[in-house]
Amino acid sequence: MARILVIDDDWAVRKTIEAILQNAGHGVAIAADGEDGTEQFRQAPCDLVLCDIFMPRKSGIATLRALREMSGSIPIVMMSGGAPRQGRQGTEFIDYLELALMYGATATIAKPFKATELIAVIEQALRAGGAP
Repeated sequence: MARILVIDDDWAVRKTIEAILQNAGHGVAIAADGEDGTEQFRQAPCDLVLCDIFMPRKSGIATLRALREMSGSIPIVMMSGGAPRQGRQGTEFIDYLELALMYGATATIAKPFKATELIAVIEQALRAGGAP
C-alpha cells in the first residue's frame, strides 16, 4: 500500500488518522506542523500527503504551496473543520477547502469525517495522482 505523511497539529487527530490508515494497510509518517511536514517530505518523499489547514508555524495552505514546489505530482489531500472569520462586514465564512483546491490540492475532506470517508478520499487521490 501507500506511504502517507499526515500533517496535523492536534495529537489526537494525528494518532486517530494514523490508526485508520495503518488498519487499511498504509505506512504512515506523522508531523505536528507544516515546518516539520515539509522537512520530512524533503528527507523522505511519500506517496500521498494528508494535511490540516489550520496549524501553527506554517499554515496548511503555505505547506501545500511548499509541497507543490517540491513535487507537482504528489497527491495532496487537505482537511479542515472550517472556521468563520471576522471581517469588516461581520462574520463571513471562508471555504478553506475550496481555497486549498485553488492552490493545487488533489482533494479535500471536511472534519469531522468517518474512517470509511477518509479511506475513500485517500484511495481516490492515489488513483488520481497529483495536482488537479
